[in-house]
Amino acid sequence: MNLFPKLVVDDAVRAVEFFTTALGVKETERSETPDGKIVNVRLALGDVQFTLKDEDSVDAGPTALGLDRSPVIINLEVPDPDEVAARMEAGGATVIYPVEDHPYGRMGRLRDPFGHVWIVRRTPSG
Repeated sequence: MNLFPKLVVDDAVRAVEFFTTALGVKETERSETPDGKIVNVRLALGDVQFTLKDEDSVDAGPTALGLDRSPVIINLEVPDPDEVAARMEAGGATVIYPVEDHPYGRMGRLRDPFGHVWIVRRTPSG
């Protein structure tokens, strides 16, 4: 069994570039329409996978819906949340909460350029 999110974005090509630079993902498959719209692109980050697609008449992303907040928060555990948050911000993400130490760990919250919200958290030490 496998479970992974599909993020709907307004520019999937740019989203792939953003996630490749900010998170170091690897593209493992891609399906496009004849006019170049991405209907599915699978991205892998180690054992974690997620997919992206361009908005269309059936599926809309957060920005097309006019949302200034997201009903879903994606948690990403990484060894260095400061570094990942800095790369995300450099790629156009907006800081909601800066990466800081909390009683429950070091983390921050960012909105990617496509409207999705991410918590970037230090991987708990074993």
